[in-house]
Formats: sequence, C-alpha cells, structure tokens
Amino acid sequence: MLQVSSPPTATKSRWQRIGVRSRWVVVALLVVAAAAALAWWSTHRSAPVHYVTVPAARGTITRTATATGTVNPVLTIIVGTYVSGVIQNLYCDYNTQVRAYQVCAKIDPRPYQAIFDQYSGQLLRDQAVLDKDRTDLVRYQQLAAQNSIARQQAEDQVYVVNQDAATVKLDQALVEGAKLNLDYTDIISPVNGTVVSRSVTGGQTVAASFQTPTLFLIATDLKQMEVDTNTSEADMGGVKEGDTATFTVDAFPQRVFQGTVIQRRQSPQTVQNVVTYDVVIGVDNSDLTLVPGMTASTTIIIDQRQDVLRVPNQALRYVPGGLPAAAAPGAGTPTSRQPQVWVLRDGQPVAVTVVPGLSDDNFTEIVKGDLNPADQVITAESRGQAGGQSNLPPPRL
Repeated sequence: MLQVSSPPTATKSRWQRIGVRSRWVVVALLVVAAAAALAWWSTHRSAPVHYVTVPAARGTITRTATATGTVNPVLTIIVGTYVSGVIQNLYCDYNTQVRAYQVCAKIDPRPYQAIFDQYSGQLLRDQAVLDKDRTDLVRYQQLAAQNSIARQQAEDQVYVVNQDAATVKLDQALVEGAKLNLDYTDIISPVNGTVVSRSVTGGQTVAASFQTPTLFLIATDLKQMEVDTNTSEADMGGVKEGDTATFTVDAFPQRVFQGTVIQRRQSPQTVQNVVTYDVVIGVDNSDLTLVPGMTASTTIIIDQRQDVLRVPNQALRYVPGGLPAAAAPGAGTPTSRQPQVWVLRDGQPVAVTVVPGLSDDNFTEIVKGDLNPADQVITAESRGQAGGQSNLPPPRL
C-alpha cells in the first residue's frame, strides 16, 4: 500500500519556523506594549475628589471704605503781624496755653512811637491854629455887623476856619493810624488755645510789606480733633455724614480710635490723574492722645447688615472640576447668568441658585435661595491618591 506523506513545511507550526532570536524580539514587543498600556491607565485614572466646605451661617457683613488721612485740630489760627520790625520779646512758646488777647510777642515799638508822637504834636499845633481862626471869625463877624470892616474879610475868615478844620481832621486820622500801628507791635492771641507752632525767635526781623508772615499757629481746642482723609472717588458714592469710622495711628498701633464722618467736602484733589475727596472725621481727644500731624489709617463703615445668612465669596465663584462654567446649571451669557453656590448633599455637589445682597471682602449676604444655615457650601476642591480607586478599568494585556 502506497502512503503519501505531507511536506515537512506544512506540518511545522509557524512558531516553530521562527528562529530563536526572532522569538525574543516578539516577546520584547509584547512587554513594551503592556508597559505602555499600564502607564496610560495609571495617568488617566481619576483620583478621588475632596471638597472643601464651609457651613452657611448667620453673621454680620460690613462694607467699608479705606483711606489714609492726617490728624488735625478742628480750628487752627494763624497769628501773624501787621507791621514790620524786630522781635523784641517772646512770651509764648511751643505748647503754651494762651488766653484770648494775651500778648505772645512784642515788636520794637520805638519807630511807631516816634511817628505817633509826631502826628500828635502836629494835631495839637493845627488845633491851636483852628481855635485862633475861629476866635478871629467871631470878631470879624461882629465888626462886619457894625460896618467897621468889609463883609468880604469876614467871609474870607470863614474859608480859613473851614480849611483849618479839614487840616485838624486829617491830623486826627494820622494820629489814629499811628496809634493803631503802635498797638500792632503787640502780637496777641485772638482765641483761647494751645501754641502748636512758633516760627520766630527773639531779635528776628519780620517784614509785613507784601505778605503777612506767620509767627504762631494756635489750636483752639486739642480735645476735639478731626481726620482729613483722602477718599477715592469710587467710595464717595457710599460715604455720608454720620457714618461710623475707625482708624489707627503709627504711634499707637494696638489702639483703635472711634470717630464719625462730619463732612464730605466736594472739592476734588487730583494727583497724577487720581481723584480723591476730603472726608472729615470728627474724633474725641479728651485724653490728648492724638497729636496734630499724625498719619491715620482710616476705615469708614458705609453699610452694615447684622444677623444675615452669609457665605464666603469663594463659594459664588466655585465650579466643580471638569464642569466648565458655561455648562454649569443656570449658566448663560455674563449678563443673564444667575448667581449660584454649590452645596454638598449626600456626598454630591448640588447647584443652588441664590440672590446675593451686601458683600464685603470676605462674605456675601444671601437674600433669597434654597439655602439653610446647616448646608455645607463648597468653596474649593482637591484631588488626591490616598485611598482612591480608579474609575477606569485596568488595561487588558
């Protein structure tokens, strides 16, 4: 019986026909593919999400405006001089308590005394001439009535008397002016107060020809002070008279001073295209702690709400990771988008549409919305590896 055998190449498997070296190349490729698949799975698996929450609670929200200012007396009087001369005596110095009409300095009065004496003597001489001419006028009028002299002579005497009277009037004005200048050599305080600045020394010559020189600055009452603040134009719309204000000074950094807005001055101050306005804050300084010229860091309370439901400002800006803001519930155009917060309920973030109210640097009032004080409001989230399991199935090799 004849048997036909198959060719050797048909009975051998493909693996057997591959050489040993080629077999190791195929194994190496499979290992590289498995490693790549494992790396992809490790980098694309999702880590567990940890939410940072803050309970919605009731509290106080305060809207404020901050500004810097300078502590000044309520009223400061500039004491100058009307006449020129040499300072002969000084009776007031820094921190001197003065009374109204008290002499603080004395200008050498001798030049003005001499002028006063000159005009006074001239007045006496012209007054004597006037008295003589008046006596002559009476006599001339009597003689003219008796036709002893011509009437023209009596009428001329009337003119002389009137001229003498005018001269005496001018002399009286000169005497009064000289007396006034002589009195101005006494530099007096016009008010009760405290000397906060002295600009002259004994023996110094002061000139009042073109501009009145400043000799003293007198504060009327240092127990009542004011803070002149440079408030920005953006905050001026909310500031009003009667608002409560607080401020600190560098000399007493741990003490907070209380004050009240007493004036909103409408005169703008422009420095490098920045417009500010002067808001005046009245302060009680009964203990004389504050000193004129101190720099104050001021906070003006524009509006305040107490015992209201509030959430952190970050809660209104939070959007869950992986969810674009435009795709969030309630999202729309920037003008139509409704404010919302995310609340953690049953372990899942839930969007709650709200109506915000007053806001400050930290919190925002919730006027309306399905939000309770017990709700945990999400402010942020983080993703970690600890304890987390992959949401993607492991790669199949």
